[in-house]
Amino acid sequence: MSKLNIAVQKTGRLSQKSIDLLRECGINFPNGDQKLKTTADNFPVELLFLRDDDIPQYVEQGVADIGILGENEVVEKERNVKIIERLGFASCRLSLAIPKDETYEGLTYFQDKRIATSYPRILANYFNKKNISVEIEEIGGSVEIAPGIGLANAIFDIVSTGSTLQMNGLKEVERVMNSEAVIISSACLRSDKQTILNKLLFRMSAVRNASANKYILLNAPNESIPQIIKVLPGVKSPTILPLASSGWSSIHSVVKEDRFWEVIDQLKEFGAQGILVIPIQKMII
Repeated sequence: MSKLNIAVQKTGRLSQKSIDLLRECGINFPNGDQKLKTTADNFPVELLFLRDDDIPQYVEQGVADIGILGENEVVEKERNVKIIERLGFASCRLSLAIPKDETYEGLTYFQDKRIATSYPRILANYFNKKNISVEIEEIGGSVEIAPGIGLANAIFDIVSTGSTLQMNGLKEVERVMNSEAVIISSACLRSDKQTILNKLLFRMSAVRNASANKYILLNAPNESIPQIIKVLPGVKSPTILPLASSGWSSIHSVVKEDRFWEVIDQLKEFGAQGILVIPIQKMII
């Protein structure tokens, strides 16, 4: 039987989140942190644990069918692969940073400056479009230390919270691109493997829908039901059940996580009581 080969980071910030996502999709893997390859027990997929900057090459060459990695690595490597899904986690940005005591008045600051980075292609393309000449110093890691030891005047690197920059006496001055976890695929995927991939993407969609929504139950006076339905439309429509107490009903629905508190305030205004909110494990739409 065909298996879908999935390349994931061996280590790093995305590695565990990728594994967790697959497990939330009901896919079981044997434990074994030192393995470079492992096969699922209950779904036709095989995991390949690779360096994140190698994943685009492995997917392009067909060694792996799909890969889970940061969008920044996809853009940097410029391989013949396509982004087929954005996963909405591991968000970060690639930014330019300079010593915190320096005065910054715009991109012309970087003219003829030396910039240390692990992403030379993204950086070169950015400054070429701005018609600014810079000297790029490519280094593999610990980019933040470069200005402090005289290797570079500035850095271009991944920023999540900015705390690492502050600890190294740097300040963020320009955001070049945003990045998040994505799934990439080779340009040509066999039909049998595409079928497996479609099933996997369906499961991932159910997991993400569940995390973005809450299941809500409440009691409300019958005269308020029309107003409540307007703010709680649910997936198709709310479930409404009569209570033993005359003139009251129980309403069951789904609410978006990002609108939760706004909706709760409105429900209270309409006389809702006994509001119960429950996490959703999976949501099939």
